[in-house]
Amino acid sequence: MNYEAVIGLEVHAELLTKSKMFCGCAVVMSDGEAPNSHVCPICTGMPGMLPVINRRAVEMTIMAGLALNCTIEEFNIFARKNYFYPDLPKGYQISQYEFPLCRNGWLEIETTQGKKRIRIRRVHLEEDTGKSIHAGGSSLVDFNRSGVPLMEIVSEPDLHSAEEVKAYAEKLRAIVRYLGVNSGDMEKGVIRFEPNISIRPVGTTEFGTRTELKNLNSFRALERGTAYELKRQQEVIERGDQVKQETRGWDEAANKTVPQRSKEFAEDYRYFPEPDLPPLIVERAWVEQLRAALPELPDAKRERFVTEYGLSVSEAEILVADRAVADYFEATIKQSGGRSPKSVFNWLTGELFRYLNESLTPIEQVKVTPPLLGELIDLVESGVININTGKRVLGEMFKSGESARAIVAAKGLAQISDTGAIEAIVTKVLDANPAEVEKYLGGKETVLGFLVGQVMKESRGKANPGAVQEIVRRQLAERRK
Repeated sequence: MNYEAVIGLEVHAELLTKSKMFCGCAVVMSDGEAPNSHVCPICTGMPGMLPVINRRAVEMTIMAGLALNCTIEEFNIFARKNYFYPDLPKGYQISQYEFPLCRNGWLEIETTQGKKRIRIRRVHLEEDTGKSIHAGGSSLVDFNRSGVPLMEIVSEPDLHSAEEVKAYAEKLRAIVRYLGVNSGDMEKGVIRFEPNISIRPVGTTEFGTRTELKNLNSFRALERGTAYELKRQQEVIERGDQVKQETRGWDEAANKTVPQRSKEFAEDYRYFPEPDLPPLIVERAWVEQLRAALPELPDAKRERFVTEYGLSVSEAEILVADRAVADYFEATIKQSGGRSPKSVFNWLTGELFRYLNESLTPIEQVKVTPPLLGELIDLVESGVININTGKRVLGEMFKSGESARAIVAAKGLAQISDTGAIEAIVTKVLDANPAEVEKYLGGKETVLGFLVGQVMKESRGKANPGAVQEIVRRQLAERRK
């Protein structure tokens, strides 16, 4: 029997606010601060404490809803979601359920199967939990993260493969980063993916029993975990057993999913309106003000890069995947009145990306600023240095932050374009390699590359390659006579 995957994705994204969701404590990364150093009676759930809604967190969630084509609800209610876990200090979480901020959105993805629109059920606000730490047979809790604003984006079960799940998650992460509402740093757990996975016979409409993979924090884990779980569920059904509704985790070392606990139903949480918070009324004028402040989003930027700069769709995709990269690309083009977009793309995604990846340096921290890269490109394209020398100079620039012009001057790397000087070097090389000259004259033209290489070596890479090849060919032809 053939089965169809039915997958919905929940994405939890910590918002980049300065203070927590319902108190004035600072938002910090737990791994960079002393445990329980940024807490107060409100975010640790002390009796009698009253929460206050963080306006900036609401704004960020509305911005995300607008970017995801959602309807922004005027009437909103925060609710208590009741469950018991060591890192949940109150014994409940303040969240939203029946009355979220944003509803009925969509996001378009593209896979090997083409374009597809994924519906988004809701985008809502809640508070994050603390962080459990297990060490030496003991369990400790750090409440620095408790109460951090957490935006949850819930899709409809419109995803039907691990590839689609990954594509959706990648695009969603790019959007929240463009908006500046989340850093997208998956390794630090500030954005976490939780797919709800089930299968059913092809042609049927009834949902199968679902499992949830919890807190996946890499695209690799998301794709591999989803694919494994789909295969596991099919094997369970085909041997005559039933899939259990449960929460599972991804064991990276074992390359498989493992059970964690039984999966709750919505009614198990006993949602009811938070009595300590009034309804939140979102005025239309506020929504339109936030809509006007939205940045250019990845899809729109990709289309503009194709039409304005003549890039291919795949080239534009590489650039717009990261807003900082896209901004760097445009700044390099525009800072001196305009230069070839293709040249900038090639230098940026070729040599500079290589140095960034090798050193694990974010582009925001690179010493080679757009004006410096632009100057290097200008030196290459004007013939002051050749491409190979340019690559060498970029390596020096990456380490020191010096300008290309200063490095070229200090190390005497300017390209030799004086044909008289090149003529002399070519003559010297041909005289030193009579056997190779004879092979060429005898019809073995592949020797030309060797001879040109020897000339470049003799000139320490500074000779103009085009002039070298032309002069080598001419002098060889003269020797044939």
